[in-house]
Amino acid sequence: MDFIHQYDEPIDQEVVGLIAASLAFGNAKAARRSVERVLSVLGGSPATTIVEADRDEIFERLRGFVHRIYRDEHLAVVLWRAGALVRAHGSLGRAFLGFYEGAGGDFRESMARFADALRGDSQTRNLRHLVSDPRAGSACKRLLLYARWMVRPADGVDLGLWPIAPSELLIPVDTHIHRISRNLGLTQRRTATWATAEEITAALRRYDPHDPVKYDFALCHLGVSRECPSRPDPTKCERCVLQDVCSVWTRDAEISKVVVSAQEASELRL
Repeated sequence: MDFIHQYDEPIDQEVVGLIAASLAFGNAKAARRSVERVLSVLGGSPATTIVEADRDEIFERLRGFVHRIYRDEHLAVVLWRAGALVRAHGSLGRAFLGFYEGAGGDFRESMARFADALRGDSQTRNLRHLVSDPRAGSACKRLLLYARWMVRPADGVDLGLWPIAPSELLIPVDTHIHRISRNLGLTQRRTATWATAEEITAALRRYDPHDPVKYDFALCHLGVSRECPSRPDPTKCERCVLQDVCSVWTRDAEISKVVVSAQEASELRL
């Protein structure tokens, strides 16, 4: 996310955000290196480059690029088509607003139309993975992460560039958000899907109906920082402010009580 704040122009921030979100897949350090490589070949104004360059030039600039299962041709398609959206609408935000209004304010369908526009007619399996289709039911974590950055009010992390109400957003569900949300009872779903994102967001709306996704950064950081470990860890869990509502901690505590009671009963019999 810090890549975006290195640019002053909103139109550049939109394009850099799209690149960073699209490549937020796999090892974080590797993803950062990939984003840095792409930005280095796009020049001082990535938006200007993708708007003014033709398809062949964008493909040439990205020649040899690899990030996990993605190759130069996959990202080149997305950036070339993003440039076309900017040329047609003036910005990616205005393009998205057009899809949103055309979909009658249906956030899922507007995100799907935006994704369609970025993929175009050539929709290989890798390209459909790079820009997921919300209609297909996947969690679309990276697409929703991008929307969060663009829509939520500027707070030092998010940018507030797109004229969409934050209440429309869904939380980007990665492995950390999914696990912690299950621990806290925000969802019972075992797989990360679009429905899982809807369920977690609906639970968070009880605390802030106008901006439910504002909790994303804090919840995700618990996992990234390992303050919320994959397995109960007394040294961390005992000082966690969420332990009273954490099903894992509660279950572990109940098991401990049963074990202690059994040990005490055994000692009494002796």
